[in-house]
Amino acid sequence: MAIFASVFASLILLLLPVPGSCSIELLIESVIDRDTSSVPRCDVDLLEFPLNLEYLGAEFFLFGSMGHGLDRIAPNLTMGGPAPIGARKANLDPFTQDIALQFGWQQVGHLRAIKNAVRGFPRPLLDLSARSFAKVIDKAFGEPLNPPFDPYASSTNFLIASYLIPYIALTGYVGSNPNLQGSASKRLAAGLLGVKSGQDAIIRTLLYQKANEKVHPYGIPVAAFTNKISQMRNNLGRSGLKDEGLLVPKFHGTERKIRGNVLAGNEDSIAFDRTPEEILRIVYGGAHEGIPGGFFPNGANGRIAGSHLHTT
Repeated sequence: MAIFASVFASLILLLLPVPGSCSIELLIESVIDRDTSSVPRCDVDLLEFPLNLEYLGAEFFLFGSMGHGLDRIAPNLTMGGPAPIGARKANLDPFTQDIALQFGWQQVGHLRAIKNAVRGFPRPLLDLSARSFAKVIDKAFGEPLNPPFDPYASSTNFLIASYLIPYIALTGYVGSNPNLQGSASKRLAAGLLGVKSGQDAIIRTLLYQKANEKVHPYGIPVAAFTNKISQMRNNLGRSGLKDEGLLVPKFHGTERKIRGNVLAGNEDSIAFDRTPEEILRIVYGGAHEGIPGGFFPNGANGRIAGSHLHTT
C-alpha cells in the first residue's frame, strides 16, 4: 500500500505544470490532435520566435552576396512583410561571396522548415543599412568611428558584420531546446542549431585568420572588433558572460590554457544559451526587450516579441 501511494504521488507530481513548460491540458490536447500537427501548441511560440533572426540572416546574406533578397528569391516566405531598409550587395572577394551566398540559401531553407512546422508570421521591417550597422559598431566601441563603419565596403567589414548575426540565433536555439516539449520540435531546433553553429564557426574562423590584421582605415585589429561586439552583447543581454571575442584572457580561455578563442563556450566548452528577452535586448540595441530599435525599428514579430512591446 505504501508503495502504491508513493507511485501515485509521483504521478501526480509529474502531471503538475512546470513554469515555462506546457500545461498538462495542452500536452493531452497535443496527443489528441497528433494527426493534425506534430508540434504541441505550447511549442509554437518558441519555434516561431527565431523566424525574426532567420529573416535577418536571410536578407543580409542574400543581399550581401547577390544584391537582392527574399522578395525575388522566395517571396512566399515573406508573407507580405515589408522590404528591408538599406540592404545592398557587398564588395566581396569571390571566396567570401561564395560563403555568403551559401549562408543566404541556408537561411531560405531554415525559414521554410520552420514554416512547415508552424504557421509563422510575416517578415518584420529590418534595417540593414550601413548606418544601422555603424550605430552598432559605434555602440560597441563607445564612440563613433570615422568614417562610419560600412559592412558592405569590403570582405573584412562584411565578415565583422556577419559576426553580429548567426551567434545570436545559436544561443537562442540552445536556450529554447530544453523548454520544447514535442520530439518534432526538439528535432527541428537541434537541426537549425547544428547549421547555425556551423555558420558561426566559419565566420569566427575566417576572422581568426585575420585576428591581428588592422581594419582599414581605423587601424584597429579584427580581434578588437569581435571583443568589443561580444562585450556589448553581454552588456545589452544583462545576463552575464554569454559572449566572447576571438582573443580572451587565459583565465577565460579553453581550460584556462590559451587566449585563442575560435569557438565561444563556457568553462566546459559548452555553448551559451539566451532567452528571447535577452535576444530582443541585443537586437534592439537598447538593453530593453520592449523598446524596438536597431535592426528591428518597428519591433520583432510573433507573440513573444509582441508581448513585450511598449512594456516598461
